[in-house]
Amino acid sequence: MNTELAAAWRRGLDTLPLVAILRGIAPGEAEPVGDALHACGWRLLEVPLNSPQPLRSIELLARRFPDAIVGAGTVRTAEEVRQVQAAGGRLVVCPHFDPRVVEAAAALGLVTLPGVMTPSEAFAALGAGATGLKLFPAEVIPPAAVKALRAVLAPEVLLFPVGGVTPAGMAAYRAAGANGFGIGSALYKPGMDAQAVAASARTFADAWAGTMRA
Repeated sequence: MNTELAAAWRRGLDTLPLVAILRGIAPGEAEPVGDALHACGWRLLEVPLNSPQPLRSIELLARRFPDAIVGAGTVRTAEEVRQVQAAGGRLVVCPHFDPRVVEAAAALGLVTLPGVMTPSEAFAALGAGATGLKLFPAEVIPPAAVKALRAVLAPEVLLFPVGGVTPAGMAAYRAAGANGFGIGSALYKPGMDAQAVAASARTFADAWAGTMRA
């Protein structure tokens, strides 16, 4: 990761360490939804590759929000990593850990968050060059498991529970050692208008702020 991207990544985390997972978004929705999120402080935007024309949405978002870290989710191959970078993406998120994908993203200097569940997967992903770890699916990784994993990982390792995260549930994960979250259908569903997305975005941002005060 170059110095510019590292600084942007750090600013994004400091501003609001929540990744907006815009699964199913179409290019025509990308900019208004992005505007709503950006206005609420969200700087980490993910368009899963099983969305309609995902690379076009990534291109539009990356161009409109140069201060944000925009990229792709559901990345499964090294070739997809290259396509994401070509579209202007700087973030690669995976549902799984594949060393070939992580190594490809790291070689291109991208932020990469592979999906892991176990300590073995976590250490292997970090060894391959992962920027941080997506704990997925969070529905089956309770805060107690996050606390146990945090106990064996270096303090600087970033942990992002993803899957079924709600505003009410964030505080327990934060107390257990989570550094942020990926938020999907509770934030955005296909067809939601920008106003509805903004309302959800503010609710999650307020919930995160509450975990910092606790």
